Amino acid sequence: MKRPDLPVYYYHDHFLEMLSFVRTTYGPILTDEHDAFVLRFQTLSKDAQCLLIRMVNRRGAIFNRTFFRYAEISDVERAADDLLACGQARTLKAEDYAAFVACLPKNILVAGAKAAGQTDIRVSWPKAKLADYFLTHVPFEVAAEHCGAAKFIALDDVRPLEFLLYLYFGKTEEDLKNFALRDLGIMRTNKATSFRARFTDGEEARACFHYSRLLDRIEVKSIGIYQGAVGDIFGGPSCPSDYAADLRSRAACHVGQFFEKLGEKDLARQLYRAGSSPECNERLVRLLYGAGDKTDAEDLLRRMIDDPGSDGELVFATDFYARKFGGRRTGSCTELLRAGVTLTVDDTYRGNPEAGVAGVMRRRGYRVFFAENTLWHSLFGLLFWDELFESDLLHSSFDWVPHCLNDRSFAHRFAAQIDSKLEAVRSGSAFNLLLRPIAANWGRPNGIFAWDHVDVDALRLLLSGTSGQGIATIMGLLCQNFRDTRDGFPDLMLEKDGAVSFMEIKAEGDVIRRNQLTRLRQLGSAGIRAEIGRVDYRFDPEQDYVVVDVETTGSWASGDRITEIGAVKIRNHQVVDEWHSLVNPQRAIPTKITQITGITNEMVRGAPIFAEVADSFMRFMDDGIFVAHNVNFDYGFISHEFERLDRRFRFPKLCTVAGMRRRYPGHKSYGLGKLCDLYGIELETHHRALCDARATGHLLNLMNLKREGCAPDRAEKAA
Repeated sequence: MKRPDLPVYYYHDHFLEMLSFVRTTYGPILTDEHDAFVLRFQTLSKDAQCLLIRMVNRRGAIFNRTFFRYAEISDVERAADDLLACGQARTLKAEDYAAFVACLPKNILVAGAKAAGQTDIRVSWPKAKLADYFLTHVPFEVAAEHCGAAKFIALDDVRPLEFLLYLYFGKTEEDLKNFALRDLGIMRTNKATSFRARFTDGEEARACFHYSRLLDRIEVKSIGIYQGAVGDIFGGPSCPSDYAADLRSRAACHVGQFFEKLGEKDLARQLYRAGSSPECNERLVRLLYGAGDKTDAEDLLRRMIDDPGSDGELVFATDFYARKFGGRRTGSCTELLRAGVTLTVDDTYRGNPEAGVAGVMRRRGYRVFFAENTLWHSLFGLLFWDELFESDLLHSSFDWVPHCLNDRSFAHRFAAQIDSKLEAVRSGSAFNLLLRPIAANWGRPNGIFAWDHVDVDALRLLLSGTSGQGIATIMGLLCQNFRDTRDGFPDLMLEKDGAVSFMEIKAEGDVIRRNQLTRLRQLGSAGIRAEIGRVDYRFDPEQDYVVVDVETTGSWASGDRITEIGAVKIRNHQVVDEWHSLVNPQRAIPTKITQITGITNEMVRGAPIFAEVADSFMRFMDDGIFVAHNVNFDYGFISHEFERLDRRFRFPKLCTVAGMRRRYPGHKSYGLGKLCDLYGIELETHHRALCDARATGHLLNLMNLKREGCAPDRAEKAA
């Protein structure tokens, strides 16, 4: 789809939109510095305003004036002079040397070096070597004279602008690209009509801005940047809110880890103490213990246990204390993983163990829902929809998540409403509270959950099949600290005989993450059964294999169509069911295809089209593994047919060509006909779907007997 053309004064108009919004919403927060920037901007000519905005939106901090060509600016040179005159731009300084050299092409660098009398330079040098040579051997003033620095200007005094953008977007931004993404249809924005300031006062806003900018800077792993960051942490503004303190702690933790890796552990300890977050406390405990300061480490652990900053901190502190001071040999995560129930899953599900376990549990009589975090996010977002999205808590059209979830003020701000809704959860009457926002707002974008993940049946079952008090407890934790509690929930929700439980799936080599351990403990403490399911990959005789063969009008899955489908279901090496249908391809069958398959246009003229057999075939697949000879051919055709119906077709695949090559190597050909001849498998009407599927089923049994560990002679007899 063609993107819309942006108006000539597009960037200028949206910059004015941003300024107006910030001045209206955050007027009391703005200082003389910001007012001076706005006044200076307003006194500029429109050309100069547009040029400043264009420079803000371009990459880099220095600009070649000769490259300025913008449709909305009639006199670029005069606009640049105006910016220089008002102090919003400046000529280059020595601090710009590296950026200046990086902007210059090789021919300019070579000519400039020769003009400066540098005779040892070589034209064959790569650009990086030329740049290093200049920075090492040529003074900035000399390079500026001979390489055209007079053509360049740099932005100056942009910190006030960055602060205004931070107030508007809620994160550090250096340009207005989000407006372009919105108006080009790439980025969606919320449709709220009124907004609330995200910061309570200027002190909080400036502290958050300071530490947010610091977090951005330290993404570049430079020793100089990190050394400067130390001063910005120790000498930075105080933190009047939990959110500002969280930002400072994150910066302290990142910088501390950087210096810890460099071996500067004393500095790292000081930084971790400055942070005081659970992450900083954990690093500090480990450093203290590793350095032999066991008394200090034990004292800190006890403080963390007595007054934990989060559930994760409590889990770490109690676990570390028990192992280092209580004599326990293994950690909580390891113990929990070892205590999990072991489930045999067919190794075809490697890479998707959750789907394999889901099939196993369904065969045991359970209803299975893929839950993980999405189920809990849906419940939280729907239950508190009014408080989150109907209370003017969003801060600009680019926001999706109310800031009160980030700064952990949500529970305090809406204490009465939360108590009322949690009481409805306890009493079992909360489901109707979910239906109203579903009916009124279905499809309305939000930052908590995606509507296509809302499973009404799963929500109803969660509320009716578990302890109301338990669900209220989990919802209360999310209200108190959504940011730290929103992930780590178990993969599957299971129901049998009206009882609901949860299972976290772990395959071989997987570990339990801290947040998963915390969630499992929280669910258990709330009276909701939750456990680990450990996957043991091997051949599972109770697994259904659906061996499929399709005949088609050609070999191009996205263009040709199916004329016949045959399938046999195999369980424990035995055929337990069969499925077959001719299919009307809704086009003529080529003569050469009829010669191969024997399927004529007359045979399929009265046959059902694929849409009429899709449901029946899907029911036949059930929880089966899709098996075929050259599986990608058959699977590709069927999945394309479902795509034409806007339906999803996703099953694990097993190829008998690849399987036979692996388990019965050495044959010259692995075509279906050749293998059937070799192993005495009946193939009366080759290239008819059901006959080929039956024959492929025999090959599958040969493979599975080998996978099961049977002797080769028994495997061959089973064919």
